[in-house]
Amino acid sequence: MSTSSPGPDLPRPFSAASPAASPAVSPAVPSAAPPGCPAHQAGPGVRGVRGGAHDGAVRLYGPAASADPMGTYERLRTQHGPIAPVLLEGDVPAWLVLGYDETLQVARNPRRFTRDSRLWRDWREGRVAEDSPVLPMLVWHPDCRSQDGREHQRLRGAVKESLERFDRRAVRRAIHRLAHLLVDDFAGAGHAELLSRFAQQLPMLVLTHLFGLPEEEGPGLVEASRQLVRGTERAIEADRLIQATLTRLVADKHASPGPDLASWLIDHEARLTDEEVRDHLRLVLVAANETTTNLMVNTLRMVLTDPRFRGTLNGGQMTLPAAVEQILWDEPPLMVCPARFPTYDVEIAGHQIREGDLLLLGLAAANADPAIRPFPGADMHGNRSHLSFGSGPHECPGQDIGRAITGSGIETLLSRLPDLRLAVPEEELSWTSSTWSRHLDALPVRFTPRHDRGHSPRPAAAAITDVPGASDVPDGTADGLVRTARPVASRTAPRSPARGRSGLWRLLRWPRRG
Repeated sequence: MSTSSPGPDLPRPFSAASPAASPAVSPAVPSAAPPGCPAHQAGPGVRGVRGGAHDGAVRLYGPAASADPMGTYERLRTQHGPIAPVLLEGDVPAWLVLGYDETLQVARNPRRFTRDSRLWRDWREGRVAEDSPVLPMLVWHPDCRSQDGREHQRLRGAVKESLERFDRRAVRRAIHRLAHLLVDDFAGAGHAELLSRFAQQLPMLVLTHLFGLPEEEGPGLVEASRQLVRGTERAIEADRLIQATLTRLVADKHASPGPDLASWLIDHEARLTDEEVRDHLRLVLVAANETTTNLMVNTLRMVLTDPRFRGTLNGGQMTLPAAVEQILWDEPPLMVCPARFPTYDVEIAGHQIREGDLLLLGLAAANADPAIRPFPGADMHGNRSHLSFGSGPHECPGQDIGRAITGSGIETLLSRLPDLRLAVPEEELSWTSSTWSRHLDALPVRFTPRHDRGHSPRPAAAAITDVPGASDVPDGTADGLVRTARPVASRTAPRSPARGRSGLWRLLRWPRRG
């Protein structure tokens, strides 16, 4: 559906209450919450935090919600239906969309439910503290996440086309090679903690090099993105670190461009400003790193503990990609997706939602909606209609890279350590939850020590990107890494690849022919 034309009328339970033109909203940050702000006077209870619809709202943070987020969603569904009043860290009021159909309708109608958080009334009117840990995930940025219509199409097109310039088979081969290098570090020990030694490391290695970043920047960026997504007290500081690092990267790429995402965004015909380039790199980093880590470690845990997966994977009855899709149904790496803002008053399932209210998409709750699943955890083999990557104009453009890192990484790990098994009873595993996601704290495993080193072949220098005449090259040459290139619009002539990178960088570097 085009975001620049009116969408179809929404079926019930949606109805417009008082359509009005959206006000012109300034992105200016309020200096402080006003005196007597009810959102900053809430004590242990939650009644009266905002009054009206949010009187008695349930917190999406704290011990109770963290211990059982899915149980919290189901209690909200039972009490309120497909949308419920909730509170975020600092008792910031919001609505959580729980229903599958309702989530689709909100996500697919940007004219009624915009991503532009400058419309957020509680923020505009000073009821949210400047140091609130939820702000980095919600405030406006000059990126495609915060835009709709033609501007969204311009920015998203630049990101999507730049990501598509990476050769998919070469990326998968590089992921296999990087995964082998990680396994080499612990294969001889006979035991490992897979979250910190593997699932957190592999996405970081891949993204760092796709961005064209020096390897030493990776660990700090990964930790910062984790703090931001988890909404900790360090979220604001972490966001500043990410933006400072990426600002330096953009400046470096102007001086020394290479075959990487940063350079291609700078070079794109959409003519992104440096701020837009930085903020889209930030968006990809935050969205891809932590979520891919969650997807990978959750899939590994299910493979090791759930008889449906362990047995069928070994028996050949279920492919690893099918197992990944089942995890995406059951445990989305991002359980709650920020955010939408009604452009005028609407009614959703009997609840009056005001213009500028904060709406969150409950992806995990929507995937578990009884209206579309016969029972919790039901097998969804071959069904990709889950909402774990969102839907509509803002559906995640990098989901294939996340699937590739997860699938190829786990495939390599299981091929190297076929007798991988959990080192502790399953009930001893623990999780940490935030408003946005649920994280496994550790995944300790044991296996037969192996002293062979990874022998995945180094990719040949081959893949071709936007080179005239590339279509004349037969697909499959150069050890299967050359592909027929699609033209990608660029505002300058093709550039030479960066030099002087490490061996890991060369795994994700594909020089142009010419």
